[in-house]
Order: sequence, then structure tokens, then C-alpha cells
Amino acid sequence: MKYDKEEKDILVALEKGKIKFATPLKKEIESIKAAAKNTLKKDKRITIRLYDHDFIGVQKKAMQMGIPYQTLISGVIHRYIEGDIKIKTG
Repeated sequence: MKYDKEEKDILVALEKGKIKFATPLKKEIESIKAAAKNTLKKDKRITIRLYDHDFIGVQKKAMQMGIPYQTLISGVIHRYIEGDIKIKTG
């Protein structure tokens, strides 16, 4: 995995014991649990057609990440809708 400078600095600081983790408050834990539950709650099922090459590529990427390919596809769509992924135009 490739890390940028900031990520490398964080890893080095963690390894040297310069970073201490704070114990989250009960309220924060409940909020995180609720967000995770809502993230995993999917209420629509769809069927899509993909080129065989694309489907094989998605399966390979998902396998490398250790997740089901459906989860990868759903995550990519979610990130696009949230604006985290931009499509290059022109």
C-alpha cells in the first residue's frame, strides 16, 4: 500500500509511541454504531449489465480488497453520489 507524506508521518509517530488513542465516549460509540448500521442497511435491489471485462476487473479488485464484489460496486456508487469520486470531462 502506498502512503502519502502525512500518512507516513502518522505511522512513524504511532510506531514510536508518540500518538495516544483516546477512549471514545459512550455517546460517540452509540453514534458510530448508528452510522454503521445505517450504512449497511440497503433497501433497494437492482440488476445491472456490465461488460465481461469490467465485471472480471471488479471481481479482481474486490478480491484484492478482501470484500465481496457487490460491496465494492455499492461503495463506488455511494462515493460517486456523495461527491468523493469525480468523473473527468473534456
